[in-house]
Amino acid sequence: MTRADTSTKLASDVANMFDAVSPRYDLINDVLSAGNSRLWRVATTRAVDPRPGMRILDVAGGTGTSAAALAKHGARVTVADFSRGMLDEGERRHAGNALLEFVQADATALPFEDNAFDAATISYGLRNVQDPRQALREMRRVVKPGGRVVIAEFSRPASALVRVPYTFYGRHVLPRIAGAINRDAAEAYRYLNESIETWPAQNELAEWLRDAGFERVGYRNLTGGIVALHRGFVPFTVPTAAAGQNDSTVEDDA
Repeated sequence: MTRADTSTKLASDVANMFDAVSPRYDLINDVLSAGNSRLWRVATTRAVDPRPGMRILDVAGGTGTSAAALAKHGARVTVADFSRGMLDEGERRHAGNALLEFVQADATALPFEDNAFDAATISYGLRNVQDPRQALREMRRVVKPGGRVVIAEFSRPASALVRVPYTFYGRHVLPRIAGAINRDAAEAYRYLNESIETWPAQNELAEWLRDAGFERVGYRNLTGGIVALHRGFVPFTVPTAAAGQNDSTVEDDA
């Protein structure tokens, strides 16, 4: 398998990479995160606040693991992903779940009408998009006024006590463990670690959300900032330059 280039993040290259690891992707994530991925999923689900009758978009939703957690609360969830292999795996696993649908789509050009969803979320996929700012604008476009967007993404631990060992683990340990579980995964997880190291810090991503037109933007750190949950709301009116000045950024750790 050819590793995708973090400097270009061509959709076809990244999709092919995820196609190769799709059968064991969720297992690898559980092992590499020492089970924390499940706790992060619970926090993300609570942040989205799914309810019966809601229509939610899960961008870069892959095999539908996060979407299934949202659907347990009665929401109808559309999983959008550019990897056909990940979607096929998700459709196989969740064949009996009428609340889930799987759509092959590019996050920068979502094939949905304006104001089509009550909320949107993306977990650990925004940094794999070639133009993440455009993906944020697309999520804002397809979410109704008043609706929320929640982003779970690997981020930058503030403390060196967490950051230094975490960086060593990502560079040297993570690809070896992934490769032991799935030989094709070693190169994929080298790419994923590179994409994490070059990803902007929490404050910068919060600014991207404001620039995309969201209001009440904030974030909270999970596990010392290894992951950060960002959220923003689609305004009921066209935002002005002054509107974002009243936003509060929350940095609670969990």
